[in-house]
Amino acid sequence: MTQTLPNPLPVFHDRDCDLSIIRGKRVAVIGYGSQGRTHALNLRDSGVSDIVIGLKADSKTRALARADGFVVMTAGEATTGADVVAVMTSDEAHRDLWRDELEPNIKSGAALIFAHGLSVRFGLVSPRADLDVILASPKGIGPRIRDLYEAGEGVFCLFGVNQDATGGAHALGLSYAAALGCGRKGILETTMRDECESDLFGEQVVLCGGIAELIDSAFMKLVDAGYPPEVAWFECFYETKLVTDLMYERGIAGAFAKISNTAEYGAYLTGPRVINAASQAAMDEVLAEVQSGGFVKRLIADYDAGSPDLLARRKALGLRTIEQVGAHLNLVAKAANDA
Repeated sequence: MTQTLPNPLPVFHDRDCDLSIIRGKRVAVIGYGSQGRTHALNLRDSGVSDIVIGLKADSKTRALARADGFVVMTAGEATTGADVVAVMTSDEAHRDLWRDELEPNIKSGAALIFAHGLSVRFGLVSPRADLDVILASPKGIGPRIRDLYEAGEGVFCLFGVNQDATGGAHALGLSYAAALGCGRKGILETTMRDECESDLFGEQVVLCGGIAELIDSAFMKLVDAGYPPEVAWFECFYETKLVTDLMYERGIAGAFAKISNTAEYGAYLTGPRVINAASQAAMDEVLAEVQSGGFVKRLIADYDAGSPDLLARRKALGLRTIEQVGAHLNLVAKAANDA
């Protein structure tokens, strides 16, 4: 029997959004990385003419922002007089950025916009009561969002009003999200809490932590059993994109309808054996750590210490066998292309 969603989120499209609202604002985009650059460029191409970029004096992206035609200032200078301050730096930097540059300079009645709810949800940033606080979280990597925008398309966006000091936060947030191109696809209204906690859980359990460990563990299981590493790499890593692309396009059931009967039947039998009661218990632990703020406390503690744990784990990841095999096969492919 087909199931229906009991309480679907409200969804908005371009027809529900008034672009004139954001076009009439002075927007300070703080940060010019993957998200910041895309937000600034899409806003400008949607008719927002008064945009400034806030960056550290020694930021490597200052030259790029200027080359793109933007005025570049410090974060504090950019915030001064801005109607909208879009915070697009890394989550762990928000606390000091807010304390040192944004809060002392942001004017009463301005709007703070975040692409992720972490810093507000877990108290790294405590916005004043006289500010609008808005979530505008396009669901995609910055360059891909930009590419789709230029192609006349868009990505889904999670949107929410965390604080409405002016009475106009809802309309402003929708206008901002539409200017990113998200009204072409769908702007779904939620809360910073739900976006933040589900995002952290999804990243850790599936998108980054879970899938990476599953691939590497399966790869090493084959290698340790005596199978050629190159063959194991293709079967456990390379083909992952082919299957996830099918799932993205058709859903899980639709993807299973396109794979072989052998693969489909094996999936039904084996998937629940790998993702079993122990896996579910681990997911419960992860969710509890996310909800309690335990993960964020650990993240910030490592950041304050200079990120030694993050850097050590990053280095160890690069030394794994699967990375060496992938590098070798990329060289093989390059040699064939150069021949």
